[in-house]
Amino acid sequence: MNYQETLNFIHSKRAKGRGTNLDRVRWCLEQLGNPQHQFPAVHIVGTNGKGSTTSYLQHIFTEAGYQVGTFTSPYITRFNERIAICGEEIPDADLTVLLNSILPMLENLKETTFGDITEFELVTILMFQYFAQKNVDIAFIEAGIGGLYDATNVFMPLAVICTSISLDHEDKLGKSHLSIAKHKIGVLKDHVPLIFGPVSNDVRQLFYNTAYNHDSLTFEAGQDFKLSKDTFTYHDIVISPIHLQLLGKHQKINASLAVMCSLILSENFPKISLKTIKQGLNNTKWPGRSELLRPNLLLDGAHNSDGIKQLITLLQDHYPSRKVKILFAGLGRKSLSPLLNVLSDYPLSVTSFDFFEAQPLNQYPDQFNKVEHFEDWYHEEEQETLFVVTGSLYFISEIRQKFIP
Repeated sequence: MNYQETLNFIHSKRAKGRGTNLDRVRWCLEQLGNPQHQFPAVHIVGTNGKGSTTSYLQHIFTEAGYQVGTFTSPYITRFNERIAICGEEIPDADLTVLLNSILPMLENLKETTFGDITEFELVTILMFQYFAQKNVDIAFIEAGIGGLYDATNVFMPLAVICTSISLDHEDKLGKSHLSIAKHKIGVLKDHVPLIFGPVSNDVRQLFYNTAYNHDSLTFEAGQDFKLSKDTFTYHDIVISPIHLQLLGKHQKINASLAVMCSLILSENFPKISLKTIKQGLNNTKWPGRSELLRPNLLLDGAHNSDGIKQLITLLQDHYPSRKVKILFAGLGRKSLSPLLNVLSDYPLSVTSFDFFEAQPLNQYPDQFNKVEHFEDWYHEEEQETLFVVTGSLYFISEIRQKFIP
């Protein structure tokens, strides 16, 4: 099986409505010797901010000299970037060898009553196996959807980070912040520290109650620690000045979560210092999130209500007097009207893209300017205008590849 055949095999396992079966995931991992227990890891859940927080942590720990695994989704440029070590995606050849090595286990799975594996379950298993084989010092693992029933919820984390709670994937997680939060906090285990960002009062109470039941320490952004302007503070610990490359107030929150987690883990990872934390933060980039791809082209994968609001705040804070034009494309399975309404204070255009779940252009409301091709909308010579591309991360990926093949 070559690389393209490997990708085709992985994508052939699309869930198509099938839910995750954690017993199936555990069975598969047990056949492989339980690789998920062979390296320390942090579990990262939340609606928005998981990728950025993971990237901050990766850069901090890589700066300190550790071998750092990251598991993220979706990918922005190439599938392989979902499984990476120190920011370097898994090589094509390694992915192919890895999949070939577990094919006998997948054949044995057919003899059980568990049913066929889903794509995300398969990628999760490949990730655990790869990090165990490479003997990483630590891994930062993003949940896919939710947490409690997510395929990643099969290991004992050093810490749990919940970046944010907002409405997304309501069909699977529920239609309220509280119901969604119950899924996210479902990854917390006994005696595992919980680090979390700003949340509503009912969610905050849920987090504290759950942490109490698990005898877990809590660290709340804005209460126990904060990153204000260019200074991080936690009790008598001060890190300053911090210069983030990622724009927006929400990125300061994500960065502060990563710093707090690093400080907690520094007892077991002694090469972590205030210097490596500061340098790691300063070096962090994350494709497709508040990313200034050109002086007049900003990409931001704001694909839900809170993400769109954060984007608006970013534009107001950083570009208050600049002319802004926005291009949006989303997924047809989501309710897009509320997102479009928030964006409509700016000159707004909509488009579609090459993805099986993309909203067709003819299904957008006629009140919005419809763009057939990105090239008809973006004009690099108009330097006085900030062109903002937002919506689905799959759309962001397509646009980004036009500039960074």
